[in-house]
Amino acid sequence: MTSKVIYEGNLRTRMKHFYSGTEVLTDAPLDNQGLAQAFSPTDLVATALASCMISIMGIKARDMSLDLKGTQAEVTKIMASDPRRISEVRVVLKFPKNIFTDKDKTILENAARTCPVAKSLHPDVLQNVTFEW
Repeated sequence: MTSKVIYEGNLRTRMKHFYSGTEVLTDAPLDNQGLAQAFSPTDLVATALASCMISIMGIKARDMSLDLKGTQAEVTKIMASDPRRISEVRVVLKFPKNIFTDKDKTILENAARTCPVAKSLHPDVLQNVTFEW
């Protein structure tokens, strides 16, 4: 088992990670009858894309003896209706210092774009990724 999800009422869930015991709350967003006092499930999907990209780039950077510490991602989720779904995820990756060669950048950008979450999202979900080196 990966995790357990409990519905707490008022459009809120509590998720517990099996291995670490870490808990995360979700709330429905304001535009879908929720309180937006926590990440929505679709917020988590969009944010997971950025987290996965940074993690996979971190593995590749470590293999290349590079340091990505301090790298940040700004995530914007765009929703569509009929059916209600994520239509676009915008990710802006910002790197703390430009110590990377053009070859490094190409390798790291490819790693990000081929992370497991990126490959798991439906092809109709536009992944608009910007790298600010």
